[in-house]
Amino acid sequence: MLKASAIATVWQHRGLLRALAVRDIQNRYAGSVVGLLWGFLHPLALLGIYGVVFAYIFRASLHTLAPDQPYLLFVAAALWPWLATQEAITRGTLAVQNHGALVKKVAFPHELLVYSAVIASFLVQMGGFVVVLITLRLLGFAVHFAAWPMVIASALALLVLALAAALVLGALQVFIRDVEQVLSQVMSVLFFATPILYPLSAVPPWMADVMQWNPLVPILETIRMAILDTGNIALTGVALTLLATMFAFYLARRFFLRLSPHFEDMV
Repeated sequence: MLKASAIATVWQHRGLLRALAVRDIQNRYAGSVVGLLWGFLHPLALLGIYGVVFAYIFRASLHTLAPDQPYLLFVAAALWPWLATQEAITRGTLAVQNHGALVKKVAFPHELLVYSAVIASFLVQMGGFVVVLITLRLLGFAVHFAAWPMVIASALALLVLALAAALVLGALQVFIRDVEQVLSQVMSVLFFATPILYPLSAVPPWMADVMQWNPLVPILETIRMAILDTGNIALTGVALTLLATMFAFYLARRFFLRLSPHFEDMV
């Protein structure tokens, strides 16, 4: 039985959650000269590298990779949401382990550690996403803002999905320290198995059918379609995706809370 809903837990401990999230952001840039700017510079460097490699070295044409769209914008529309999800899951997986001393000394809902790590990652990366899209728009790229409600809804689905994954993996990491190593390899494979650098239409039909099982695919595709204005977005599909991620979060939280009482003995 769940002692309280996630919303009730977050609201009751909102001050602690805020403090943990702020501390997480501060710690990751502690001692850095440019500080928070690294959150923008790293993905910008990645975007530049992919643009140079694919558009110039491999001379990928717009019609083979991104029909009727500048390749940099095509990649940017999905790269930042992916980076937010990747970072959120990775940091959320290590949240309980990294705060072992706090877990042993203070009685509080351990799930807040995962929530703070995931939320902090999304705040940094999605903040950079907005800045980059505005910059590309000012540079003359056709960034569309009319469908931003769909972008926000899809980003929320990504956040909930990342929370679900981090809760399960974070609980397992306390007991099985190999989870971190396996996760890094899985994330590398998942990056190339997700249509970020290429459109889904560029892969063979049988492979596209397999990739549809990747829960990130419909979410990232919706974000890209909204930003690039390349098709009609089904509101029903977005709503069902959000509901599915919420159900996954519900199951993941139940799993986490069952293991949580044993964390103090293992961290």
